[in-house]
Amino acid sequence: MSQISQQLIQVRKRIQLAADSAGRDPNLIRLLAVSKTKPLAAIQDAYDAGQRCFGESYAQEACTKIDSLRDQTGYADIEWHFIGPLQSNKSKQVAEHFDWVQSIDRDKLIERLSRQRPAQLAPLNICLQINISGESSKSGTSEQEIFRLAQLVNQSERLVLRGLMAIPQHTQDHDILAQQMLRMQALFTRLAQQYPTVDTLSMGMTEDLDLAILHGSTIVRVGTAIFGARDYP
Repeated sequence: MSQISQQLIQVRKRIQLAADSAGRDPNLIRLLAVSKTKPLAAIQDAYDAGQRCFGESYAQEACTKIDSLRDQTGYADIEWHFIGPLQSNKSKQVAEHFDWVQSIDRDKLIERLSRQRPAQLAPLNICLQINISGESSKSGTSEQEIFRLAQLVNQSERLVLRGLMAIPQHTQDHDILAQQMLRMQALFTRLAQQYPTVDTLSMGMTEDLDLAILHGSTIVRVGTAIFGARDYP
């Protein structure tokens, strides 16, 4: 068994334990393997271990990987999520290659993705990203803008509003993290009451996934604990 396979088992066990502690069904929490900067072989290794949902942040790198796997037999059931900040000039690539975009935070991206999504593909699943910590270094819209953007997505012919995404503050202060996650959970609940397609709260990474699951996360985005530390160019 490969190291990636072993680490996937450990992450899945951690999700199971966190769900049990929160009194939630672990089958309702999806694991998104964040494969950005990782080679194609690492994705194939995780796929062989049963992983089907992968997250990427860099459009050019991701589209090269997606095209490479689509040219091979046996990878058609991978679900690709774009989770990084999206530049307008990369939106066409993302619209043509991905199944989900979790990092929508402005009107222009909504308009471009809806227009650029190929008609032969299923509508693109959209999560709105909130800068819940208010940090200037992070992407994401404000809590006040969410419901206006949600209406725009909902009115877009080639998009489906699925929920919210956030990257809470990187801190060891449990109370700060819990407060931000509680606010996300409340926003998600309000949005789901308004739109029947909303079923996704993408929150929690390697360091804080347990707390995120406690606060209602339905997708946890894990990279380091599966693939190891990243080597950025």
